[in-house]
Amino acid sequence: MHWLQSLDTSLFYFTNHSLSNPFFDWLMPLLSGGHGAMRWFVPLALLIIIAMLCFGKARLRLCALMIFLVVALGDPLIINTIKKAVHRPRPCMALPHVIERLGCSHSGSMPSAHAANWFAATMIAFLFYRKSLWFMLPMALAVAFSRVYNGVHYPGDVLAGAILGAGYAAAFTIAANSLWQFIGKKWFPLWHEQLPSLINSIQSPKSKVQSPKPEIEKPSTFNFQPATHSHWLRLGYILIFVTLIARWIYLVSGMIDLEKDETYQWIWSKHLALSYYSKPVGIALIQFVGTHIFGDTPFGVRFFSPLFAAILSFIALRFVAREINARLAFFLLLIVSTVPLLAVGTILMTVDPPLVLCWTWALIAGWRAAQPGGKTRDWLIVGVAMGLGFLCKYTAAAQIVCWIIFFALWPAARIHLRKAGPWLALLIFFICMMPVLVWNAQHGWITVHHVAGDAGMRTQWHPTLRYFWEFVFSQAALLNPIFFIGMIWAMLGFWKFRRENPLNLYFFCMGAPLFLGYWLFSFHSRVLPNWPVAAIPPLFCLMAVYWNKKIQDGARFVKPFFVFALALGFFVVAFMFDSNLIGKITGQLLPDEKDPSRRVRAWKPTAEVVEAAREKLAAEGRPAFIIADDYSLTAELSFYVSQARTVLKTTPLVYCSESNQPRNQFYFWPQYDYLAHRKGDNAIYVTELDPYTLEPGWFWKWLEHQPVNYAAHQKSARTPENLSEEFESVTDLGEHEIFYGKRVFRRVHLWACYDLKK
Repeated sequence: MHWLQSLDTSLFYFTNHSLSNPFFDWLMPLLSGGHGAMRWFVPLALLIIIAMLCFGKARLRLCALMIFLVVALGDPLIINTIKKAVHRPRPCMALPHVIERLGCSHSGSMPSAHAANWFAATMIAFLFYRKSLWFMLPMALAVAFSRVYNGVHYPGDVLAGAILGAGYAAAFTIAANSLWQFIGKKWFPLWHEQLPSLINSIQSPKSKVQSPKPEIEKPSTFNFQPATHSHWLRLGYILIFVTLIARWIYLVSGMIDLEKDETYQWIWSKHLALSYYSKPVGIALIQFVGTHIFGDTPFGVRFFSPLFAAILSFIALRFVAREINARLAFFLLLIVSTVPLLAVGTILMTVDPPLVLCWTWALIAGWRAAQPGGKTRDWLIVGVAMGLGFLCKYTAAAQIVCWIIFFALWPAARIHLRKAGPWLALLIFFICMMPVLVWNAQHGWITVHHVAGDAGMRTQWHPTLRYFWEFVFSQAALLNPIFFIGMIWAMLGFWKFRRENPLNLYFFCMGAPLFLGYWLFSFHSRVLPNWPVAAIPPLFCLMAVYWNKKIQDGARFVKPFFVFALALGFFVVAFMFDSNLIGKITGQLLPDEKDPSRRVRAWKPTAEVVEAAREKLAAEGRPAFIIADDYSLTAELSFYVSQARTVLKTTPLVYCSESNQPRNQFYFWPQYDYLAHRKGDNAIYVTELDPYTLEPGWFWKWLEHQPVNYAAHQKSARTPENLSEEFESVTDLGEHEIFYGKRVFRRVHLWACYDLKK
């Protein structure tokens, strides 16, 4: 194999040195994404894909979808896996006198991802359109050549990438076509008759089956079923199943650590009670079940989050399909899958996923109960759903207000107020409140004081628009700007037609009071972006119905905006799940403190640094424990310090800083009073510092691939005053930077505390 390596090196030097010329020096970096080319290439590629999906025929749409899927899946799953396994150094790292026209990367060299992606796209385009080879193949060859010319790959790397990319692209396309031949005839016979082959997308000369125009303006369509109703439902089921499995695989991969609230509430699950300082008991019970099945692992903590998302999608799909039509239900499923605020809840196990599930469940059961033929059992389901929602988050109580507004605006539903159903539902809800009321009565109604403090009710109101605009911009960003505008427009536009369709009014009443209520409250205090999350499903249902009617009425501008919003949402969600994708596209990673994944990364190395300091202190002779200055840091260290996780139920190893006032749940657990249980022991005190501050204008420098500068003066930690009072002596161990790759993701300051006073 030595001769092959020698040949590869010789060809590399010939391309990198001998073929050098001014024109190539300008063109080749451009083809590889240099000279800022990536800034316009990705938006241009996105616009091309959107145009193909919006205005192309069946074959062009399938071609665009295949290229997108193959590149999106092949690069991370195949190319990156082989790169890590082979781990061949880049030429700039292994060879002398390399002309580095794009700098030197430390990632693996074999195979070339650029070559693989371009040849994969070329192969798919060739399978769909033979003449595309005249354009795509020269482009793929030019990009592959540029990787060698720029000094970032060997010729063998681009050859391997080209063969792999073309190979798995052909295999994927042929496999997809074979799968369509198998399942298309059985599950989607009408579509298969129109499209017998994915590659040769020519409609069958047989009679073309077209679905009648859905009459969405009717309040109910139980007797109205388009010809392809079952097809859209089955497609929705497949999407739900695939996304459920994909999310579980993502969690098992360990790409992200647990978030602060997740570890905090995981500790609750080890100390079950009727309620807790800031939240009801529901999240602790969910964590208890998950970790008892899968152990105290991140997957055990988060197992139910993707499952709740799948259940929510399933019941919403069937409800919208039954009440409106299945096609709209499927596209609504796509919309909610690409909304960042909702996508976070499909991965992180906080109180929001079960709340949204219970709110939507109550909404669906409530619509059935509010019909003229609604039964008492339907109202009982409403009460159970609302009660379980309250046991997850107190926001569920706002759904009672939503019901009051619906009864006020729709007189036909008031007949049920003369029956037992709504009052039984209310009784069940109040029964579910009892654990929270009992616990708070035993603990001085601390939750009421805490919630009032979070809502800013303890401070004097000073009118300001600051929080109002903060709420608007955060919701626009997290709901997708296009969907946010579409939702607000639908909330206003449907109003004059509200009496024509009570279902639209029902969607409005189940979402708008909560959303608009928080919006108005933003004039008083800061509203966190996730607080109105339960209102999003009903308001998005209203939005989908409203704009679908606009499309039927001839508004052609809606469809391109819808497709663009879906594409934008997909990319944003992908970046949220793996922020390193930004680096792959732009050629550089985001600055440390601007990376959205900071909150769920670098906790393991943080715990390793703290544990190493504790073990070193314990080696001096006395037992040593850990004190964190914040409850969330206490929770993270309790989970990621392996010994602390093991002894959590018996004798805690990680404690929260003592306080005379209840500031978190640790205050109510006697075993976390280290002053009473750890006398004479040593301790490591740890505090998390704020991220480094970037200088103004950092974004433009980052966009131009220039070095991003940090502010000259950074805040440093002072020795806490209580340490000298609690311990005989304290030694400052200094600041520690926690790296994730080459970036500083976290900063902690440590102190060694000796001999806890008796």
